[in-house]
Amino acid sequence: MKISVIGTGYVGLVTGTCLAETGNEVICVDIDEAKVEQMKSGIVPIYEPHLDVLFERNIKANRLKFSTSLNEGLDHGEIIFLALPTPEDDDGSADLSYVLGVAKEIGKHIKEYKVIVDKSTVPVGTSDKVKATISSETNVEFDVVSNPEFLREGFAVDDFLKPERIVIGSSSERATKLMNKLYKPFVRSGNPILIMDERSAELTKYAANSFLAAKITFMNEIANFCEKVGADVDKVRIGMGTDSRIGKRFLFPGIGYGGSCFPKDVKALRKSGKEHNHDFEILSSVIKVNSNQKTILIPKITSYFNNDLKGKTFAIWGLAFKPETDDIREAPALYMIDKLLELGAKLNVFDPEAMPNVKKKYGDQLNYSSNMYDTVNGVDALIICTEWSIFRTPNFSELKKLMLEPVIFDGRNLYDIKDIENEGFNYTSIGRKSV
Repeated sequence: MKISVIGTGYVGLVTGTCLAETGNEVICVDIDEAKVEQMKSGIVPIYEPHLDVLFERNIKANRLKFSTSLNEGLDHGEIIFLALPTPEDDDGSADLSYVLGVAKEIGKHIKEYKVIVDKSTVPVGTSDKVKATISSETNVEFDVVSNPEFLREGFAVDDFLKPERIVIGSSSERATKLMNKLYKPFVRSGNPILIMDERSAELTKYAANSFLAAKITFMNEIANFCEKVGADVDKVRIGMGTDSRIGKRFLFPGIGYGGSCFPKDVKALRKSGKEHNHDFEILSSVIKVNSNQKTILIPKITSYFNNDLKGKTFAIWGLAFKPETDDIREAPALYMIDKLLELGAKLNVFDPEAMPNVKKKYGDQLNYSSNMYDTVNGVDALIICTEWSIFRTPNFSELKKLMLEPVIFDGRNLYDIKDIENEGFNYTSIGRKSV
């Protein structure tokens, strides 16, 4: 099949590359000329595990191409994916200007029947707006489908190639047949393609992300309470997770969630509720608790250093909002950095992938280290913000030699309490006793 993907962010680039991998002819369109030239040269502009291999293979096979021309993409594809940004607006709603702007251009230039697919995460009713926008510019027949993505950064390629489910919101039999044909190779193991109306499909994505955000936030509340009553959140987590109704995933406490999806989607769903006279009280609580959780370690750090961080130097391990990505959007580490700088601390930072993005934001306010051990040389304490695998089993003897004091503030609960105590560290984590 001939496919066009408008927008080459995380969702668009993964979508286009993975669809090419199953033999489709794909054109990815982006207005950023430098980015398009970079991709034409075989350079992946984002860090996503395993994407580079598929990217290179499909470019060589001439199944994956790139263009800055929306018209070229529109002429090429029988199915047109809109994978455009929907950034958070000032009032918490999703900004649809990019989606509707492209929809208007599609209406002006469409020549024959196309299926227009909303792949971006969009509020309920967006498919109607896209349809109305295109219809205002043309009499050519087309259909609009809602096909939300469920891609986890760091696992996006696997999630696309082996989806747990595919959600298609469509009221058109013609469009549904084309979408089923496109996705059939991805569900050979029997995972479902769920067909529903457009509005239900749009809400499914927001509901899923908001539920997971609430689950994370609830566990963080439990962790904070554990510290007050002397309970161990790890034991509580395991006790809860063995209940099949609850499950083990998303029960790990820490310094809050971040990224491009959860923060934006929770706020957008709450805003959408207000527009329809519905108050999502639980989502308001999730937003408030998560905001506080991102700097939950700050009072513990200041207390340890007698409320004076001026002249103190801290190492920070982990800057991305989660492991296996270079994405720093809404990353808890950034909130920690801002607060520590405000309190007069000096910071050495390290992340396996996110350093260039952080450097663009902070410039020379931070000291950037080439490896995790250089970061801790001569520091007063180590702060862990992201649970990259390389941080899980460090050489503790080497850390003690390099650090001024053996002090760790762990925002991701990477280490066993007994083990870290035996290593001779002062250790503070989330929802567990301090050593």
